[in-house]
Amino acid sequence: MRKGAITQVAVLKAIAEYDELGRSEFLAKYHFSEARSYLLLHEGREYDSKAIAGVAHRWGQGRALLPEEFSGGKDHAAAWLKRAGFEVKSVKNPDWARDEIILACHLVMTNGWKGLDANDPRVLELSGLLQLMPIHAEADRNEKFRNPNGVARKTFDIATRHPDYRGKPTNGGALDVEVLHEFLARPAEMTEVAQLIRQGITAGDLQTLPLDDDEDLDDYSAPEGRLLMSRHKRRERNKGLRKKKIAAVLRQGGTLACEACGFDFEKVYGDRGSGYIECHHVVPLHEAGEGRTKLSDLALICANCHRMIHRRAPWPTPADLRAAIGHRRAPQSLAGTNVVQQRSKALERSAAPEERQ
Repeated sequence: MRKGAITQVAVLKAIAEYDELGRSEFLAKYHFSEARSYLLLHEGREYDSKAIAGVAHRWGQGRALLPEEFSGGKDHAAAWLKRAGFEVKSVKNPDWARDEIILACHLVMTNGWKGLDANDPRVLELSGLLQLMPIHAEADRNEKFRNPNGVARKTFDIATRHPDYRGKPTNGGALDVEVLHEFLARPAEMTEVAQLIRQGITAGDLQTLPLDDDEDLDDYSAPEGRLLMSRHKRRERNKGLRKKKIAAVLRQGGTLACEACGFDFEKVYGDRGSGYIECHHVVPLHEAGEGRTKLSDLALICANCHRMIHRRAPWPTPADLRAAIGHRRAPQSLAGTNVVQQRSKALERSAAPEERQ
């Protein structure tokens, strides 16, 4: 069975059976529960998206999918239905992303680490700003997405997690606490991050920033959050800049070896590795701002070191990483020297009786 290979006709047949039996009987017949994530919209009516998608497999696939064989989320049922040409809407709003929490936390900080009411003009302004951010797809939002009430609640989730708060904290997530502590540890830096995000959204620069091709950003950690990190990665992927950097290094008599660990693709892979190296923008966006990128801002590094730099904030520079690598290699080198010395002494001892004869 090809999961997700459902046609518009098959979905319409499932909808027709749903209408004929009624919701309760339809769900009971195929052992589905009520939708918790997404609803299918068709001709002004709402349908349990997972059940409809599963039952649609009867036509063309031979049998309906069992509930435990797939999910009702955006990667399965919702995606299949949208691919078949149907409209799907979210039942609940997505979790707050790091970028959104950064803006909310900055607002709480400017308010003396106190939560704000839903009718506060600053909450109304932030609500409108969050709705412009491209992090969450329209299909994943419902009519209450980041409304003033939700924004106000988030400010209290953050404020009641402050170390000086003595009452019972409201419901919040681990990411709220993480961002809060980053603001407490590095207020100036995080304020700059918040201002860059705010300016980018207000000016429209970040509103249309595509995130679909940046799933690998989930493996990275940075103070900026997803939007500024995506902008940073787009800088690094600029083929023109990379070619200019490589040409400049070669003109100066350098080699395309990693500036952190010294790995040389051509030496290891031969012709296949000739001319290959990745390019890293040394200065994070929240420090560099939106100015033009200079070749001196770029470093040539291998894929492994590139990923290690971005893996966890704060990012080390290639020089920092090189020092860390050298520090770890030193004991290994010393251990290797000791082994050689010990073997030499052992050989000397074993040869000594023969020499005395």
